[in-house]
Amino acid sequence: MKWDRGEWARTIGSIGVAMLIASYVRYTFQGSLLTLGKVLLIAGGVFVLVSLVLGFGGIVRFFSRRSSQLGTNTSILALGVIIILGLVDFAAYRHHKRFDLTEEKLHTLSDQSKRIVSGLQKDVTIVRFDKGLDPGLDDLMAEYQYASHHFKYMNVDPDEKPEIVKQYGATRKGDVIAASGSRTEHLEAGPRGNLGEQDITSAILKVTRDKLKTICFITNHGEKPLSEQSGAGYSLVEKELKRENYNVTPVDLATDAAIPAECDVVVDAGPTQSFFAPESTMLTKYLDGGGKLFLLIDPETDPKLDELLQAWNVNLGKNLVIDASGIGRYLGTGPTYPIVSDYGASPITKDFGRTMSLFPNARTVGIADRSKVEPEMVELLKTSPRSFTIAGLKKGQTEIRYDAKMDTLGPLSLGVSASKKKGDVVSRLVVIGNSEFAANQWIGQQRNGDIFFNAINWLAQDENLISIRPKPVTNRRVNLTEAQGIWFKWFDLLILPGIVILSGAYIWWKRR
Repeated sequence: MKWDRGEWARTIGSIGVAMLIASYVRYTFQGSLLTLGKVLLIAGGVFVLVSLVLGFGGIVRFFSRRSSQLGTNTSILALGVIIILGLVDFAAYRHHKRFDLTEEKLHTLSDQSKRIVSGLQKDVTIVRFDKGLDPGLDDLMAEYQYASHHFKYMNVDPDEKPEIVKQYGATRKGDVIAASGSRTEHLEAGPRGNLGEQDITSAILKVTRDKLKTICFITNHGEKPLSEQSGAGYSLVEKELKRENYNVTPVDLATDAAIPAECDVVVDAGPTQSFFAPESTMLTKYLDGGGKLFLLIDPETDPKLDELLQAWNVNLGKNLVIDASGIGRYLGTGPTYPIVSDYGASPITKDFGRTMSLFPNARTVGIADRSKVEPEMVELLKTSPRSFTIAGLKKGQTEIRYDAKMDTLGPLSLGVSASKKKGDVVSRLVVIGNSEFAANQWIGQQRNGDIFFNAINWLAQDENLISIRPKPVTNRRVNLTEAQGIWFKWFDLLILPGIVILSGAYIWWKRR
């Protein structure tokens, strides 16, 4: 049998289409276009092109018929509709909007994560090495991918793709690895056995930041211990700073001739003893040379830093702040725990709105001379108008009264941030009249943690980290008794399907 050009064109075209379909199927199953898939794609395209050339005459004759012209018009109209729908879908993809109606924004990244991911300048890949899917992690990764085109997530079966296992250095099934360039970071699951947003964001910081900054905590003046895991300790502060990719180290001013050069920020959290004169001079020189200092000073403590504070126009009150608004009773606290919901215009407290923060046993910290206020000086934390100062509490004292001759009415300032620039050198200072608010017992309350860590970020000049951090998810599981569980099981298996079947039978009978 002798084939004409039309038969050859149809045969070659069929082979080409089959090759294109095979290439697509391989790509769908393998997740990437490998060598054989590329060969099939190119060969299929060539065969289809040859088929069109050989059968060009037949194509022209086909479209010369009236029926073909009518069919062509219909096809073009349908194609136009498909193209329009495709353009609308593409526009929606590029400029889409999602709404999260859950109370705790469970399906939305925190401000901190969105700020970090949207600001990525490098490509970051998260790879999970395991069979099957992890719906919780997959949904979370979709949020990261939505936030930046520099972020990519892959779910890899290690048995099928050992070359990718070797590339990323995975050691066992279930490994989740973050990579950017030549840097990788193995993610460790949290105490609940799953990876959370904080774990992912921390890994992104570790593989993208070029330099780890160091936060130095002053010791040997009765400060809050970083290693202490009790309610009064600062172990959660240390943990979160490391999660945000900071080095944390203690520093003893009495044994050092100067503040160590590696200290990007120096923190003194809750000293109970005064600084020696050489130590105070050391801190002053550190600030004058472009240092960044964070002081958290509780009432009834004289740190002997008057010269330093005066040079920065900061007034450290010798008092105790009383909150008479009564809001504290909703939190199980008393009048010596002032509530703050009024914040200054600073990057540290940006976007806090009217949310609250709590300061157990605080003193005032404000601007000493308002005629000398510099533009970069801000009173960060203001108590309610129904607050006032007292000199202090005596042991066993239960009654507290406002004395117009000695005390000051609110609103009162509990914290100040200030910045000075000399040439290219920038010095920054934050002073808060309380250290308990960041202790383990209180750091999880409302905005307490955000205030402390945002202050660190601002001092370290890591403005991209300043934000509202993710909050733990409330456990909303419903626990059923055994009898309730059996009832719901039968309802799901028999009662509900039975209602549907009976309804269908009734409708059929009525229409018969």
